[in-house]
Amino acid sequence: MAPSSIGPLVVGSSLRGTVEDAVAAAIISGELAPGTLVTAPTLASRFGVSATPVREAMLNLQKRGFVETVRNKGFRVTDVSEQDLWEIVRLRQLLEAPPMRDIARALQPGTAAALRAKAQAIVDAAAAADLAGYLAADTEFHLELLELTGNQRLVALVRDLRQQTRMVGLADMVGTDELARSAAEHHQLIDLLETRDGRGAEALVSSHIGHVLGWWNGRAEA
Repeated sequence: MAPSSIGPLVVGSSLRGTVEDAVAAAIISGELAPGTLVTAPTLASRFGVSATPVREAMLNLQKRGFVETVRNKGFRVTDVSEQDLWEIVRLRQLLEAPPMRDIARALQPGTAAALRAKAQAIVDAAAAADLAGYLAADTEFHLELLELTGNQRLVALVRDLRQQTRMVGLADMVGTDELARSAAEHHQLIDLLETRDGRGAEALVSSHIGHVLGWWNGRAEA
């Protein structure tokens, strides 16, 4: 069983931001399932912080569509419809996969080595059942990869789409071969890029994103 994302925090530069990331990870992974009611004081107690930054974080998550306010009760985790999720995944595939061809043609050894270290952080987080760490490392890897295109609008669009993505079956995948295989795909992607196999890298990224509709949605994949 995965350790909870809702617990004592290691605070970064922003307490509100740290709380927001932790709650978002719990929602994205399915630890906080759609329909779950939470309150700022209860979460604050579990995080070991005051209620004010938690309330601020929840209001920001409301703006992102992760929760909705329930009068006199707190916040309810929102659901994402199958159509919404399909649209998000399809957009991500269209935006993130094709640039792999250009990246494969220009990737430098030093950059590949730096990406390799980030890929290993994803593998390590999966092995440690650290879902919050897994999601953070995964986001950092993919956005830094897209940074190589030099297209900041592309990076911003993908960042926004990733923030809307839900992987409600992820919490149930801890310790499974599927989680390990998904983590290992980041190393495989770098292998393809280093050998200038842009088409192979494009296909792998598209398949990798597709896990959102498969494994991470509690469904078997062929």
